[in-house]
Amino acid sequence: MILADKSLPIIKKQDLLNLPGSTFYYRPREKETFDDEFLELLKLIDQLHIKYPSFGTRRLRDQLQRSGHLIGRDKVRTLMGIIGIRVQYPKPRTSIKMKGHKIYPYLLRDLKIVRPNQVWATDITYIPMSKGFVYLVAIMDIYSRKILSWRISNSMDTRFCLEALEAAIREYGCPEIFNSDQGSQFTSDEFTEALKAHGIQISMDGKGRWVDNVFIERFWRTLKYDEVYLKAYESTSEARTCIGDFIDFYNSGMPHSSLKKKTPDEVYFKTSKKDNAA
Repeated sequence: MILADKSLPIIKKQDLLNLPGSTFYYRPREKETFDDEFLELLKLIDQLHIKYPSFGTRRLRDQLQRSGHLIGRDKVRTLMGIIGIRVQYPKPRTSIKMKGHKIYPYLLRDLKIVRPNQVWATDITYIPMSKGFVYLVAIMDIYSRKILSWRISNSMDTRFCLEALEAAIREYGCPEIFNSDQGSQFTSDEFTEALKAHGIQISMDGKGRWVDNVFIERFWRTLKYDEVYLKAYESTSEARTCIGDFIDFYNSGMPHSSLKKKTPDEVYFKTSKKDNAA
């Protein structure tokens, strides 16, 4: 006879029925480790994409092979997926959508953006480190180019995108329109319902709208060439600190020619709704 261990909690049958099946079969994943060659390929693909955003798997493969890397298109495609790269085609092309997620109409066509908090936009990019990588999401006010909030995560999930959204709303109020691509993080019910709860109109890039994220893409280029590629972050906390310092400088100390040589902060705070209301 096997005696029951009375120190263990008693689980009733009805409790088991309320548990999802994944509870019974889930095994924690061990922390992934990547060799130097793998990380170097990721970094090279990211650098090539920033420099040549229209390059697809074939042209990226050719560039990598010319640099001495034995790599095929399938592996390039896999690495692009890890980084989250979307090739910018000047023709009808959409991001990979999550089946079942609702896609919202594009609201920026022919829209004149003339004030802060009229349109915010968001995107996710890959950040290489010395022994791994993380993802960075940023929310930008399109009129002023100001980075309103950002978050770093070791996975491309919805949670850190939501945290960035909530932080931006707490600090700056709500935009009239929020524009994103059709990535699964932004089309998820969790993210779109958060926008609806604040009365924000949802806009998503559509076919042929490859230039919609051009302002954030330009920010990624500036961030990576002036900060990320010059360093090899040893930890996520170091990456977070250094990127935060750079974003502070970008917002308050980097004049833009397109903003008449003013900084994003100068443009945003001079004409923001919050200041006008005061």
